[in-house]
Amino acid sequence: MDPVLCGLAVNAALPSALVDRLTAVADVGIAADLAYRADLSHAQALELASRVEESAVWLAYAGRLTVADVDPVAQPRVALALLDEGAGSPEWARLLAADPVAERREKLAACSALPPDVVETLAADSDVRIVAELALWTTPEVAARLAGHPHAEVRRAVAANEATPPAVLAALLTGEGLPPARWCLVCDREKIPFVHVPQCSQRDCDLLPGASCDGSHESTLHDMQQMALRNPATPTEAVVSFVDHPSLLLRWALAARPDLPSQVCGQLAVDPHPGVRADLAANPAIDDALIRVLAGDRDHDVRRRLAHNPHVPLDVLTHLAGAAKIGATLLPRIAAASPDEVKELAQSPNPAARMLLAQRRDLPPAIRDALVADPDAKVVKSIAPHPGLSEAQLRAMLDRHRVRVVAKVAVNPDATPALLEDLARHEPSVQKAFREVARHRNATAPVLLACLADHQARPIAARHPALPPPVIVELLTDPDRQVVEAAAANPSLPLAVMSDLVPQL
Repeated sequence: MDPVLCGLAVNAALPSALVDRLTAVADVGIAADLAYRADLSHAQALELASRVEESAVWLAYAGRLTVADVDPVAQPRVALALLDEGAGSPEWARLLAADPVAERREKLAACSALPPDVVETLAADSDVRIVAELALWTTPEVAARLAGHPHAEVRRAVAANEATPPAVLAALLTGEGLPPARWCLVCDREKIPFVHVPQCSQRDCDLLPGASCDGSHESTLHDMQQMALRNPATPTEAVVSFVDHPSLLLRWALAARPDLPSQVCGQLAVDPHPGVRADLAANPAIDDALIRVLAGDRDHDVRRRLAHNPHVPLDVLTHLAGAAKIGATLLPRIAAASPDEVKELAQSPNPAARMLLAQRRDLPPAIRDALVADPDAKVVKSIAPHPGLSEAQLRAMLDRHRVRVVAKVAVNPDATPALLEDLARHEPSVQKAFREVARHRNATAPVLLACLADHQARPIAARHPALPPPVIVELLTDPDRQVVEAAAANPSLPLAVMSDLVPQL
């Protein structure tokens, strides 16, 4: 793919006449960018679809093609894309339901709002993959009927469908009220008993490692139970008995459910596997007492996930902040803190707690300014990108903490051109700061020229509209393809140069 033409294809300043010329020479890569241009006209979309076959599917998903533009016989993939978007014709669905290519029928089965007769055709398909795909996306009525399908793979898909009626999901978990499944993907092709080893030597084998069947379709049944446990529509009373199941994966699936009774949560809190406890720790269903128990868990990931729980008390979160290595992220509990809680956090003697608060971008000016003057560099790094800070405040941060805050100061939306220039020339240099300066809206030509010297910032700077046009043109011959493509995508690239770069019709 030509990086210059790929860049021009996404250049927002490319005139319509040049889009026409670029369409005429487009390959698959260029067409992929042209198809999603906001200013692409219907006529241009039709021309692109006729020249690059693959682009028709992208254009259909982008809403640039209509039913009148597509021949479902000649363009079945495009017709499926429109059906998938709910914009196709019912007649297309009937045509494709009888398509000899199984992959197309499978794609059709995933589409919504299919005509009832098409649903019936797909439900009776001889290929279980098509029926399973239908079961995964279909309506409650059809899902309930397919729950009794003789193939276990179809039942597994029904268990994952959130539209499946709760009573049916409960039956899939227990097996009560349903006839036994007769087949699964394992016994379809192998003599049972059979266990698929990870080192399978068959090149065309698509069975998952560990897939097994001794006549009870046990691996598919296990997967079906896992899907049902993860399905929010499955009734609570149907899932609680899995709390002490010998399968780790089933207990793990249970731990994330937000409807668990406190007794079940308590049992999962002492599960021997830290992954189960970690998912439980992030679960909004756990109460204050259990949160405090999990705050003392020996596993780091359990404590880290607990910090992300929206209901964690502030005193627990403050304790976790220093020990769980949460990092620079806005936690849900911090985002929801009340004005009084914000004041409490701002005055915390624990710098990790103040750092978490500083991740908010809506702080009252007085609290924001107090955090700006914080003696701890981690707190200052967190508050540095906060909007509304003056140049004097940002420079004071640099004077106190120097290299530790340079990159974060560069992120601040109100950083002035003069400050950005100083950041780009800071000694010692901070590589991440170059990248932040290069994408900053206030970056000026001198700043961007300095950023071009950094390998990672160079492609970012090459795309910035404040870069001088002669420099953009020079970058079109850069040895780095990323830089070339970025320069070609720069809206400040002179129109005459764009015209010269696009081949004549």
